[in-house]
Order: sequence, then C-alpha cells, then structure tokens
Amino acid sequence: MTIRKRFRIWSAFLLSWSVPLLLFCPVLLSCASAPAQAKSKYVCDETQPANLCNAANTCGSLSSPCTIDITRSSNSANVRPSIPNAKDNQFFCITAGTTVLWTSSNKNNGFMVSFGTDSPFDPDDPIMGGGEKQVRRKARTPGCYKYDVGAFRSGTVYGMSGGNKSELVILP
Repeated sequence: MTIRKRFRIWSAFLLSWSVPLLLFCPVLLSCASAPAQAKSKYVCDETQPANLCNAANTCGSLSSPCTIDITRSSNSANVRPSIPNAKDNQFFCITAGTTVLWTSSNKNNGFMVSFGTDSPFDPDDPIMGGGEKQVRRKARTPGCYKYDVGAFRSGTVYGMSGGNKSELVILP
C-alpha cells in the first residue's frame, strides 16, 4: 500500500511539472530561432551591400572586361565571374562602365539572364547567348541587383536547367 501511495504522489508531482514544461519548451525554441530568421540570405538585403565589395570579389575594370561564364549542371545554372578562385553562384561586384562578356564554356549550351524591369546593363534587355554566341553589355547603373539565370542544352528533351537567383553589385 505504501508503494502505491508513493507512486501516486510521484506521478502527481511529475504531471504537475510536465504540463508547464511542455508549454514552455515551444516558446523557448521559437524565441531562440527568431534572430536566425531575421537575417536574410541575400546580400542585396543588407543596408550597404557595396561595402562588401573588395579586390577579391570585383570582376573586371574600366580597362579590362569582366567575363561571366554560365554553365549548366544536372539541376541548376551556374554563374562564375572571371575572378581568381571564384566559386559558382557567388556574389560579385562590377564597376560601372565596365564591359561585361556573358558566355558559356559548355558546348551546345544556351543561357538567359534576366534582371526584370530594372537591368543595370545597356541595353536593357534580357541577356540571351550560349557557347557559340557571347553577349557584350556595359554595366551602367550602380546598385545591388538580384537576377535570374537559366541554362539549357540543345537537343535534349529536358534541356532547361533549374535556374538560380544570383546577386551582383554595380559600383559607382
């Protein structure tokens, strides 16, 4: 009989603490994850994205063009500027007035780059080219830009790759 009494007392004690604890844990977890949600993954959402530009991520200059290679992987389009040690789809910067050469090193590949309604390049059209057709544009309007890139392979049934959302900064 004393064992049953102790068991009842112990279970009442655990039950009285488990309900507030179960209610408190989700509140604690949501508070801990709130600061992580506030930080954006896009450079263009920063207050001063041009401050993130340096010699290691700036492509070309007024005297030498910036070459941007667009390739197609199995499920995405990859953008790589002509910067030493550049990685696919990294954020990069270009100085206004720089000539940009959009190209693809993949044979039989085509690509399309779209900045939407406010392209920083002259002329202000979507950029369409490929391995056999390089496209020259002049960077003109300073600012931070998000753009969509798609790449496709000629002659394939499912030739269009998944695009990606990339970013670049045009420096004054």
